[in-house]
Amino acid sequence: MPFSIRPTHRFPVQCAVTSHAGLRKDHGMVWNLSVNGWRLSGDLPLRVGQSFPMTVTLPNQRSLFIAAGIVRWVRGDDHGVETLVADSPELCGAVC
Repeated sequence: MPFSIRPTHRFPVQCAVTSHAGLRKDHGMVWNLSVNGWRLSGDLPLRVGQSFPMTVTLPNQRSLFIAAGIVRWVRGDDHGVETLVADSPELCGAVC
């Protein structure tokens, strides 16, 4: 993957995440987010190109439902997920 400067800032967070794939539900942790996506880790068996819904529990206990995210990269237990459809247009404002 070629080096590129990120066009948006990443915000460090530590939030629980639950991904949904069919009847399976897996748990992990969000470590940072940007306007465009998330870095997740955990027992999430995700593949590059896979789209899936997920629920993120914010530090203030508010839950955000991400109706569609797509996996852009995988490195071991870490995953880069781009947000495609979120339940809240104020997504970053709710966390940052």
